[in-house]
Amino acid sequence: MVKQERAVRTRESLVRAAAEVFAEEGYETASIATISKRAGVSTGGLHFHFGSKTALADAVVDRAAESLRVITVSRLAGANPLQSLVDSTHDLVALLARDAVVSAAFGLVAGNGARSAVGRERGWAVRRQWQRWVEAQFHDAAAEGLLAEGVSPQDAAAAVVAAIVGFEVLGVDRREWSSRSSLTRYWGLMLPQLVPVHRLGDVLAGGSGAPPASRSARAS
Repeated sequence: MVKQERAVRTRESLVRAAAEVFAEEGYETASIATISKRAGVSTGGLHFHFGSKTALADAVVDRAAESLRVITVSRLAGANPLQSLVDSTHDLVALLARDAVVSAAFGLVAGNGARSAVGRERGWAVRRQWQRWVEAQFHDAAAEGLLAEGVSPQDAAAAVVAAIVGFEVLGVDRREWSSRSSLTRYWGLMLPQLVPVHRLGDVLAGGSGAPPASRSARAS
């Protein structure tokens, strides 16, 4: 049991170290030696748990995909599709700001990581997971009469996915872009374009879990 717990901790340290190094240097440039040093594990120990840098990238993406699944599935019960979507964007932007693994997985398709086809493909896997979920929420919203006349679920999903990429990229250097208030203002502008006037009160731009003072939209 002790050995198993130690192995789990070592794998966790390696995945987190790999994520940090991928984020700083890009997948292509990141070296096994740098990752093992960051984790405080010998290169032999790293290869015992992960056979290659590709395996480490897979582990980073798998861990990020699980975190993404948690924040989307947890928002399904009791809320309408658009509220679930708004809530999950708040959760995701906050997670990107504080979780190196999720940030690195999304970042594999941008910046230094974009030079590597291997890193880029793994990064797209988690982004596709997010995009498919956003598209599903908009299709469900349309079926429930939550989309204004003429609003295409596909176009709305593309606009939201692109916007979250913008918050992600801008938030790297300017933390205010990762704040709840910034995303609340975005949704305050977007929701009146997406939702029929008589349904605007059904969606809180600040998120259903936000303190009352920061919910400011029910967009109007």
